[in-house]
Amino acid sequence: MGVIKDLLKEELDNSLRLRVDYKEELKKHRGGSIVVKEIRGHNYYYLAYRDAKKVRFIYKGKKISKDDIEKLKELRRLRAKYKKLIQKLDKRIKYLKKALHGKED
Repeated sequence: MGVIKDLLKEELDNSLRLRVDYKEELKKHRGGSIVVKEIRGHNYYYLAYRDAKKVRFIYKGKKISKDDIEKLKELRRLRAKYKKLIQKLDKRIKYLKKALHGKED
């Protein structure tokens, strides 16, 4: 029984380490969306994102290139991928913790 517990403990440690790595990657890639503000009849483009409880804006210019839009779409896909991986790891961690702390016969 000790060998199985050792394997479960090792898998739990790996999952916890992966979860931390994924969260760091998620923090590196700031999300957000493009917002158009009309000021005195002119359109200005901003990248809006949430920083804790505040919404922040980064000025992008009077025009935005298709390349910037594609980069933002790719960033959204990447963020969604990391969020899904973190969600799967959370389930795995919960399962492994239950398995390790269960009754022994």
